[in-house]
Amino acid sequence: MTERKKLNQKDIPLLDAIVKYNEKKPAYFCIPGHRYEKGINLRFREIVGDAIFSFDLTETPYMDDLHNAEGAIWEAEELAREVFGADDTHFLVNGTTCGNQAMILSTAFEGEKIAIPRNAHKSVLMGLILSGAEPIYLMPEISHETGLLGGITPESVETMFRNHPDCKGVFVVSPTYYGVCSDLKAIAEICHKHNAVLLVDEAHGAHCYFSDLLPKGALEQGADMCAQSIHKVTGSLTQSSMLHVKSKLVDQKCVDANLHLVQSTSPSYLLLISLDAARHDLANQGKVLISKAVELSEYVRTALKSVAGITCVGHEIVGTAGICDLDITRLTISASNLGLSGYQLKDLLFEEYNCDVELADDKNILAIVTFANTKEDMEQLLNALIAISEQYKDGMPITQHGKFPAKPELVLSPRKAYFLEKEDIEWKDAVGRIAGELIAPYPPGIPVVYPGERMSQEVWDFIEEYRISNGHFHGPADSNLDYFKVIREIK
Repeated sequence: MTERKKLNQKDIPLLDAIVKYNEKKPAYFCIPGHRYEKGINLRFREIVGDAIFSFDLTETPYMDDLHNAEGAIWEAEELAREVFGADDTHFLVNGTTCGNQAMILSTAFEGEKIAIPRNAHKSVLMGLILSGAEPIYLMPEISHETGLLGGITPESVETMFRNHPDCKGVFVVSPTYYGVCSDLKAIAEICHKHNAVLLVDEAHGAHCYFSDLLPKGALEQGADMCAQSIHKVTGSLTQSSMLHVKSKLVDQKCVDANLHLVQSTSPSYLLLISLDAARHDLANQGKVLISKAVELSEYVRTALKSVAGITCVGHEIVGTAGICDLDITRLTISASNLGLSGYQLKDLLFEEYNCDVELADDKNILAIVTFANTKEDMEQLLNALIAISEQYKDGMPITQHGKFPAKPELVLSPRKAYFLEKEDIEWKDAVGRIAGELIAPYPPGIPVVYPGERMSQEVWDFIEEYRISNGHFHGPADSNLDYFKVIREIK
């Protein structure tokens, strides 16, 4: 076996490999077919330039193979493993979606139990369909003051294990989209006491490993596996993520096999290089970069305290609604006291003040601050909110949608529901029927009914309130919800 070279966090092995290959300038007879810039649309080339296309290559002699990494990709993943303190790290080109799927597939097989929070991303449903695992749903606490879903409490996890001692693992989203964190350390201890694994969707938390002012990372708190969207806040290209394993309870060969199942066999080297380059920045200046993001977000949060009618969520919510900590680089801002919903505030900011925020819900907008933002960006957002405060100072506070409903009865596993025959019925007739598709009011995209669950009156009423107010839904084939897919009844 060839002796491996000593790895150095100053290196970017994947970038170096492609540069080395391009310096050779071979006659190219491989995929992709565009042959550098020569096969690219001329208008596209004129707009973006030619250089980027020489990095969109495939598994050449220098570039390694994502599905059997031994060279440059192995080196890049090993350097990332070291930075995040994992036992094993895998680069993902199908986003954290495939990381979540691989974690579920590697934890619970068909008929086995896995605990899933109701605020899990829809990729978790895909993982359940692929694995056939039986979900035990956990409901996050709710912060009624802010309108945010809180954390999964250790107490609810302990209760779940008392009722389901054969549960193979617990899946938790932490931080959430809004930066809300559960007590992962306590949950990990409970899981390990029951010989179960803790899986964490850490899509929004890769930066947490680089600042003492942010929540600790999932691996630092005892998670066995976590998936991170490096592209969301730490500098890689969209769709590029990492899956980390740090556990003696996880079968690494099983993880490898499941990643082969859910990842593309034609991975983009642009995505892979961007992961390697982002790791390089985090390894060499991560603390400085993330400190900048914290400083910028706190500048706006502090200034908004004196802006009438505008609120911004801060550490005051920690200790309530199962919330153990908060990522303060997320600015959850509300103007509901001025009579503006989150949707209206988002539209105002974009159309009148040229500020585009990540999302809106009934009450809030969410602005995500990263180290790539500038002080000028923050001033623009702050000045816009000050102007809106003055413009709408006579507005009347608005009421929010009703209380989030209790989870409905689980009749069939998501996998069984997926493969059974379905029929379209009128939405008004859906109560009592077994759902054949997911419904998640968006944002925040939290499912209120999963495939295989019986539609309750409470859930129907909650969804109907969104429907008649022209709310947006993820999941149903008919986005207007005039019709709804249900499992066809056996005559």
